[in-house]
Amino acid sequence: MFENLLRRLLSPAPEILPDPDARLALAALLVRLARADDHYDAAEVQRIDAVLRARFGLSPFEATRLRGQAEVLEEEAPDTVRFTRAIKDHVPYEDRLGVIEALWEVALADGRRDVDEDGLMRLVAPMLGVEDADSALARQRVEARPR
Repeated sequence: MFENLLRRLLSPAPEILPDPDARLALAALLVRLARADDHYDAAEVQRIDAVLRARFGLSPFEATRLRGQAEVLEEEAPDTVRFTRAIKDHVPYEDRLGVIEALWEVALADGRRDVDEDGLMRLVAPMLGVEDADSALARQRVEARPR
């Protein structure tokens, strides 16, 4: 189902991802982060759907459908290194800051910082080419939001 997207994500010569593929790639990265601690709960699912609705202007149904597709892609996708490198190659820095903020929203969806999710965030931010300081600022913005 996702062979074309995976092929584009992993090609040595980066292509511009079409908007639907870029959405799916981000959604799959959000799912990967939520599953990092082997505990994928309702709060994380709801947060992913909320991020997708806000970021892409989707209806609740569209966000749920996109997340479902992302769950399948996340299972089929290769390691995080190649996956995030592909996103880095296709997304401008300013938008990658938004990706990091969205990832922090999911990581903090259950109201606590989990060591596995923290570890994946420390890995993913530099792989996306985002400075540690910018990632920390994104986390602080998310933590400051009312829940």
